[in-house]
Amino acid sequence: MVFRETFLSDELALRLAANLKDLFAGNQLNAAGTGNDKLAVFNRLVRSDHIYWLDRKHNDPTENDFFDLMDSFVLHLNQTCYTGITGYEFHYSLYETGAFYKKHLDQFKTNSSRQYSMVMYLNVDWVAADGGELCIYPNSIAQLIAPMNGKSVFFKSNELEHEVLTTNKPRMSITGWLKRDG
Repeated sequence: MVFRETFLSDELALRLAANLKDLFAGNQLNAAGTGNDKLAVFNRLVRSDHIYWLDRKHNDPTENDFFDLMDSFVLHLNQTCYTGITGYEFHYSLYETGAFYKKHLDQFKTNSSRQYSMVMYLNVDWVAADGGELCIYPNSIAQLIAPMNGKSVFFKSNELEHEVLTTNKPRMSITGWLKRDG
């Protein structure tokens, strides 16, 4: 697991947060589920955030700037670490006050294409009392990561169990996966 305090520039993080807020105000976010394809389950006792999938087809300048950053990052990983990443998928996540996501792995049981998970936070002035930490379990020992603006977390999708603890105020992020074709 790796995290950086400044993977997203302050300027890009602010623009992404503004996009997410506009999408939420326009009722464009959907309840998040677990599982994939026809196996998707929507259980608010397991996961209670709302999401919006990012896509270059939206032709949104801010999303495209984000995708340009991700393209550069994937190229770097493939050239220096020989990861073989062939694609990615990302969505905005909004955890309203009281929302959470119980402990899980990010790789599906029926599809192993997700190789690496990434979470990038869009929360300015976040303090400990706001809750909403990412709780990871390396070696089965809980470790908390505060969802502070611009911070990014990167880890193997099939190895690191994690959860989002209950938020005490709205919490925003971009979450996604770097994928490799099977």
